[in-house]
Amino acid sequence: MVKKEIEIDGRLVPFRASAAIPRLYRARFRRDIFKDLMRLGKTIKSADSDDIPISDLEMFENVAFVMAKHADPKQPDTPEEWLDQFNTFSIYEVLPELLDLWNLNISTDVEAKKKLNQVAGK
Repeated sequence: MVKKEIEIDGRLVPFRASAAIPRLYRARFRRDIFKDLMRLGKTIKSADSDDIPISDLEMFENVAFVMAKHADPKQPDTPEEWLDQFNTFSIYEVLPELLDLWNLNISTDVEAKKKLNQVAGK
């Protein structure tokens, strides 16, 4: 599990990534977070602000919501209510931070598995 605070609209918002995120995301949105994060990463690298499809913006908002709700269960229960607490929310500022958080979580899992295999003599 990895936590990170990201500044949104002038305040620090906690986000959390763990092994539970893919399941939470799939249960709520019926989508694969791995595919969605790969697509979002490609979109943000190749697009300017006018080229991001609405479906990708919604995907990004959903990923952010799940990670924020995972960090703080007291957050609102829908992405719309959660987003409503911000005046501005930039995909260009927040998505790279969320991708970093997700990658930290994955690398932490890989290191733990390597150490477990070393202890087990594999």
